[in-house]
Amino acid sequence: MSRIKLDSESEVVEECFAVIYAPRRQRDRFPENCVEIMDSEQAAMDAACPGDKRYAARVLGPSRSSEGLRLYYLVCWLD
Repeated sequence: MSRIKLDSESEVVEECFAVIYAPRRQRDRFPENCVEIMDSEQAAMDAACPGDKRYAARVLGPSRSSEGLRLYYLVCWLD
């Protein structure tokens, strides 16, 4: 279940494909400097490099945290 409340009228937070730099894959949210937004699922899969800890994923975001960071929330890993 997502921690983000979605507003169907808003275009601020959206689901998209990405490559995430994730030294540990146990997390469910990532700062925007660890997330590279991709044009498609295939582009994310092609750009992923598990050896470099870069994984393809579907994410929701960006959302501003209470600390002022822009975060992306993991929807699912694509592997």
